[in-house]
Amino acid sequence: MKKISLAIGVLLFAAAFTKPIIEDPIKKEIKLDVDNGGIKLAAGFGAVVVAEETGKARHIVVLPNGTIYIKNSNAKDNKGITMLKDTDGDGKADIKEFFGNYIGTGMEVYKGYLYASSNSEVFRYKLNENGDVIDKNAPETVVSGLPDFRQHESKPMTFDEQGKMYVTIGAPSNICQEKDRQKGSVGQMPCPLLEKNGGIWQFDANKLNQKQEDGIRFATGIRNAVAINYDPFSKNVYALQHGRDMLFQHFPEMYSAEQGAELPSEEFLLVKKGSDFGWPYSYFDKEKGKKMLCPEYGGDGKKEYPKADKPIMAFPGHWAPNDVLFYQGNQSGGVPFPAKYKNGAFICFHGSWNRAPKMQAGYFVAFVPFKNGLPSGPYEVFAEDFAGGPEIKSPGDAKARPMGLAEGADGSLYITDSVKGKVWRVMANK
Repeated sequence: MKKISLAIGVLLFAAAFTKPIIEDPIKKEIKLDVDNGGIKLAAGFGAVVVAEETGKARHIVVLPNGTIYIKNSNAKDNKGITMLKDTDGDGKADIKEFFGNYIGTGMEVYKGYLYASSNSEVFRYKLNENGDVIDKNAPETVVSGLPDFRQHESKPMTFDEQGKMYVTIGAPSNICQEKDRQKGSVGQMPCPLLEKNGGIWQFDANKLNQKQEDGIRFATGIRNAVAINYDPFSKNVYALQHGRDMLFQHFPEMYSAEQGAELPSEEFLLVKKGSDFGWPYSYFDKEKGKKMLCPEYGGDGKKEYPKADKPIMAFPGHWAPNDVLFYQGNQSGGVPFPAKYKNGAFICFHGSWNRAPKMQAGYFVAFVPFKNGLPSGPYEVFAEDFAGGPEIKSPGDAKARPMGLAEGADGSLYITDSVKGKVWRVMANK
């Protein structure tokens, strides 16, 4: 059984602008699970299951005192936030509590507050110096009244160092047709949804009771970006887009079934103020390396759409990227991850429903090396086998689906599962 020694000490809770980090409160040998909790990891790593059955877990934060908060998309015990604590330092949570009467996805910590989103609001809870929520029943409302049409309704958020909060507002549509997902229905030009959807909005992180009109549309042309994060190294906002569906189903004369499974590519976006990534008028084809005009807007699989900003990297279609974490690697105790991981990006691919006739794909955590704010090499598979086997035919067959990411002060990587709420802590071996 592999063991990893962790350092002594409790850190007081400090202001943070990215997903926070932890240091274990008690010096104790953590025994990694023999089977890594059922997943396969890159060589040199092991995992311990921190908790199971935490709810349909989405995004996660881990605080300086070791407390874990998880946002749920389906309420556990009629609550939408899970709190976990490991009081004896063995790596496994022995306290589990639930609070918050709303479901959702977004969860972050910023300047002494726990921020959590429903599908139409962003709330925050004041934390004490130990990282505990002071009043679980009385969150402050930061933003309310955001669009919620029960399609791409998640409202994940991230924060920069200047007090700005960035919130995804997904488009409640496949491709902005007059009749959504109807074969033969043409795309609307211009797309009216882009006025309040299909982009990333910027708000004041420290101001309460804002509405959408109090923010600014920071970037547009993004169908849906559940994975969004601010990178403290490059000082940029990044997101990953869920691409459109039904190229083959609606246009079999232009796309084969195999092309429909691979297109459009899932896009890794460097998001700047004023960026326009082209939804719904275009999609990205990573084999061509080009933005292509969607057939609903006159495309034929060959016509380009040069107006849109390109991604910095692209992945095969329908992998569903749902979180991204820029690895800081500032270890306090523990065993450091190899140097190549520092400043790079981990990405959770959640898996999708429309890869037929090919097998389901995604369901793994990738690593992308970075240099000077851009990918510096191809992605690598870091953690896989969450789904329980390569032959699953639909997401409903998956035993687990990787969803959220957080980093610990010792360099541990935490991964959540959206099926039952399993939480893994991945650590480098001695």
